[in-house]
Amino acid sequence: MDHFHYRGGQLYCEDLPVADLAEQFGTPLYVYSQAAFLDTFNALRTAFAAVDPLICYAMKANSNLGILKMLAERGSGFDVVSGGELYRVVAAGGDPGKTVFAGVGKTDEEIEEALVAGVLMFNVESEEELENIARVASQAGKVAPIALRVNPDVDPKTHRYISTGKKESKFGMDIDRALRVAESAVKIPSLTMIGMHMHIGSQITTVEPYAGAVAKGVDIIEKLRKMGHPVRWYNVGGGFGIDYKAHEAKPIQAFADVIVPAVQSTGCRLAMEPGRVMSGNAGILVSRVLYTKQSGEKRFLIQDAAMNDLIRPALYESFHKIWPVSVPSGLPAPPDDFEGAIAGTDPWDVVGPVCESGDFLAKDRALPRLERGALLATFSAGAYGMVMASNYNTRPRAAEVLVEGTNARLVRRRETYDDLILQERL
Repeated sequence: MDHFHYRGGQLYCEDLPVADLAEQFGTPLYVYSQAAFLDTFNALRTAFAAVDPLICYAMKANSNLGILKMLAERGSGFDVVSGGELYRVVAAGGDPGKTVFAGVGKTDEEIEEALVAGVLMFNVESEEELENIARVASQAGKVAPIALRVNPDVDPKTHRYISTGKKESKFGMDIDRALRVAESAVKIPSLTMIGMHMHIGSQITTVEPYAGAVAKGVDIIEKLRKMGHPVRWYNVGGGFGIDYKAHEAKPIQAFADVIVPAVQSTGCRLAMEPGRVMSGNAGILVSRVLYTKQSGEKRFLIQDAAMNDLIRPALYESFHKIWPVSVPSGLPAPPDDFEGAIAGTDPWDVVGPVCESGDFLAKDRALPRLERGALLATFSAGAYGMVMASNYNTRPRAAEVLVEGTNARLVRRRETYDDLILQERL
């Protein structure tokens, strides 16, 4: 997280003190670095340049309009999984012709909307879905561009909730079934199979799963072409991991070294769907300490961000670095090892105000004693943070700020109580 750094014991986002942002916009507050997004976007384009990549940002990771607009202005495509996400792309000035539509449960209305908008292709995830896209396209007088989503049956060694490329996954089709479906699709006039798609999971920190998957993809594309399908896109999905703890993720170039030769051998252009790798370490969640409490040997640090703001720790037992925004004297800024013992600290459970025992951001985390009003930063919160937030316990959702150098732009205002009941009727 190079664009979030400490100067003189104070946390900065690019060239702005995070404490000043909290004072101006309140807490809980999501703070994003524009430079962090663009650095990764450009690193992807450079690493995969040999196969002319279309980078379709997986907006399910973070779909704020300000971020989408910033990426669209730099030529990014998008990966959407709902009609609502496609609507956001268009609203942000994105190009539907650079957009792939994924997801296992596309409705007739969503399919028609995507056809009218002119999406690049649909990632088809089942036989029945293919038949339905063909029917909707025929009724609309359109030819639907599609890519079969194939499961290469490799184990990405990630959390079971975000593993998607194994044979038993709800996503996509196993290789044998996909080829049978492709054979039946050759003569359907309202379809054109222009791509092959695979996405094996998320937060993958080794290259071996990709090596196995892309090799199988080369063979699949050859068979699809022999059937008569004009396959010209090899969509490898996304899933590249990020550093949540220390340096567990491989650099982007390491993934490119494995993927690029396979794609080159097919003569296809590469499409890819990075999400977390672009947004995860581009954002933090800032919160303010409300109270401290001790029950027996257990210490609780109660702050104003909760599971409704960042659900990943409760949902996945995921790890996020947490450290004070203003570091007390004598403590590192930040520590080298967030999981080890740190002099001057005690183990604390970092919890929120929501009435659930599962409402925590961290457990037994080494932190100094902090007074009421102190600010905390929860790092690596730019992906699957605000986008998964809810109003549970009738809590207004946080504000979001996008920082560029010394400028901060409010890209989502904090919700009000009036917002919470706006759509309800007595």
